[in-house]
Amino acid sequence: MKAIICQKYGPPEVLKIVTLPKPIPKDKEVLVKIMATAINSADVRIRGLKVKGIMKLVMRLVIGFNKPRKSILGTVFSGRIEAVGGKVTRFKVGDKVFGMTGLKFGTNAEYITINENKPVVTAPKNATFEESAAIIFGGQSAIYFLEKSGIAKKPNVKVLIYGATGSVGTAAVQIAQSHNADITAVSSTRGTALMEKLGVNKVLFYDQGEFEEHTPKYDIVFDAVGKASKKKCTSLLEKDGIFKTVEGMEVASESISQLEKLKELFETERYHAIIDKVFPMDQVVEAHRYVDQGRKKGNVVLRIG
Repeated sequence: MKAIICQKYGPPEVLKIVTLPKPIPKDKEVLVKIMATAINSADVRIRGLKVKGIMKLVMRLVIGFNKPRKSILGTVFSGRIEAVGGKVTRFKVGDKVFGMTGLKFGTNAEYITINENKPVVTAPKNATFEESAAIIFGGQSAIYFLEKSGIAKKPNVKVLIYGATGSVGTAAVQIAQSHNADITAVSSTRGTALMEKLGVNKVLFYDQGEFEEHTPKYDIVFDAVGKASKKKCTSLLEKDGIFKTVEGMEVASESISQLEKLKELFETERYHAIIDKVFPMDQVVEAHRYVDQGRKKGNVVLRIG
């Protein structure tokens, strides 16, 4: 099979396409022929070791000191089951599935094996492979952080989403909408059309200084890009308000229930895949360069199959 490996930490050019043996599923595993994955902020951060201070040491200890221990990066996938282990009960050959692998990585390849009890479920019936891959990373992160903020327990909840045009931000907007939240988005003026498309009426443009001048209070302030400090946002919180950020020590844990929620929302047209660009597998370097710019709107998808 073809696979993209990360030979060392560095610029996009450290990525290389190689040929490796196709994996064989164990008793409780399924073999998935991957059709699409996504290149997100976490992928480029890991590839380039793009973290600051003590987090750089932490990442080296967790991921690998001089290069990723798991050379095939990528954490989300959509595809079709090609083979199943002898004790698999949840899936059958031919099922369209989507899922995530966390720190096991491995989705930047034509095939992957995954235990049937890990975060993998049948894909939304009305989604393309590209759409299925695109809704996972941002959607899973948004569900985790907003649920941790208690969004479901607060009536008439007021939410401020900083960085509302990225993969996590666009997902957070839609997840918050599913809770009937009063949403204020923070983005650059380049995000105007996307916010209109998502039905967000209250938008603050940080490139016009509107975020710094803002005074209303919120029950939840969610930094979806890791660029708004808690100190900076404290004045925006209600007395019992909660601040969450994707950049801190808190890591969004993954679960089957998150995937099932995304599937339900997508199938009922309450959640949409926001795809900026789609690159073929052999243009993975160009895809990483694009994400490195920090200006993508929604998701960048890598077509594998």
